[in-house]
Amino acid sequence: MTATLEPTTAGSGAKPAASASPADVVRKAKEAGVQVVDLKFTDLPGTWQHFSIPLKELTEEVFKEGIGFDGSSIRGFQAINESDMLLFADPASAFVDPCLEVPTLSLTCDVGDPVTGERYSRDPRYVAQKAEQYLVKSGIATTAYYGPEAEFYIFNSVRFDQNAHEGYYHIDSEEGIWNSGANGSPNQGHRPRHKEGYFPVPPVDRLQDLRSKIMLAMIASGIDVEVHHHEVGTAGQTEIDMRFTTLARMGDQLMMYKYIVKNVCHQHGYTATFMPKPMFGDNGSGMHVHMSLWKDGKNLFFDPNGYALLSESARWYIGGLIKHAPALLAFAAPTTNSYRRLVPGYEAPINLIYSQRNRSAICRIPVYSKSPKAKRIEFRAPDPSSNPYLTFAALLMAGLDGIKHKIEPPKPMDVDLYDLEPEERKHVKNTPGSLSESLAALEADQAFLLEGGVFTPDLIETWLAYKRAKEVDPVALRPHPYEFFLYYDV
Repeated sequence: MTATLEPTTAGSGAKPAASASPADVVRKAKEAGVQVVDLKFTDLPGTWQHFSIPLKELTEEVFKEGIGFDGSSIRGFQAINESDMLLFADPASAFVDPCLEVPTLSLTCDVGDPVTGERYSRDPRYVAQKAEQYLVKSGIATTAYYGPEAEFYIFNSVRFDQNAHEGYYHIDSEEGIWNSGANGSPNQGHRPRHKEGYFPVPPVDRLQDLRSKIMLAMIASGIDVEVHHHEVGTAGQTEIDMRFTTLARMGDQLMMYKYIVKNVCHQHGYTATFMPKPMFGDNGSGMHVHMSLWKDGKNLFFDPNGYALLSESARWYIGGLIKHAPALLAFAAPTTNSYRRLVPGYEAPINLIYSQRNRSAICRIPVYSKSPKAKRIEFRAPDPSSNPYLTFAALLMAGLDGIKHKIEPPKPMDVDLYDLEPEERKHVKNTPGSLSESLAALEADQAFLLEGGVFTPDLIETWLAYKRAKEVDPVALRPHPYEFFLYYDV
């Protein structure tokens, strides 16, 4: 499904979260009957961390002075000899948690260094905020709008383990087509076949009410939701689309999105995963990211005379995305499992070209509307395992690099790229085939990210070291279950 990137009023753009003072937050929390305050922040890989305080401890001084925590216990953060860190709650991020029984106020926090008094360079949220500031300083635009389409699977059960003598996973879903022959209780049938989940009505779609409950919880938390629906995959592949907003705010919302999805599913006896490719033979879960740049109330990506109504700036932005795509995927497709999705077929956007309407291209230009307000670029390679702050910031930096250097992308191709003749196909470059390749590309191509101090060398070095030591190498060292099928009798 396509996220809409069209402002509610002409030229106004989406409105960011309403500003609030610490005093406002404290007062409204008391009025709402809040008893607990939950302080959340994001580690380097992109997972929310938290701790909680009683409401009486939330004072205006806490917002100014911060609250301490051990940074050495957080992935990608501090060494043990420099572990003391501070959290500064952002009053504009406040919402009442819709997933908890005890009335709880949630606050997203920025990370600071108590010694220097400065913001922490490896705080992902800070990177997103710096990217927005760099955009303004560049003079190119004043606002970047983002609309991600994060897909996920909802299962009834998942079991997995890996040790010295065994390695396995087992997924089950009452909606999975493989349960068509299940016995032991009355089998009511009505299941989406592989690749046929987009999108029949109930009873084939068994998750309508659950998705609606997730959507309503998001709306109650302040997220503007546009649509929810079943996705292509059997066994509960799902998408809920948020209305676009500014870069850092969308990073906050995507963290909220994943948290609410997982918890509402858990409460109803399901388990949700944003793993890009949990099942063999069916579609993986992507996170197509829609982007546009605005200045003085004008969408800079629109030109009535351009290909697909695109301006020169939009074309150059695409040129930057495609040029830097291998390095971008180190953040946007950041797991070894991401590259089980980025393969031919399955609507996978592995081709480094752009096109209107064409879902086999890494950059697609939606043409649902001819309105200048609606024109945007869709970058299709990211997946929802990524850290949204780092991914959105990296995409912006690549696009701005394209505009600054007037980088021309390859010619647009409006054909099915999987059906090209071999002679035509050899001229189309592809995305990296593994996380190792993407990390190597980031190591070789990172200058565009360092512009304006948006990303810092220590963050990139830590990211590369973490991904190689904690993910690439451990996966490479372990026997794969399919290797027993292939090689046990050699």
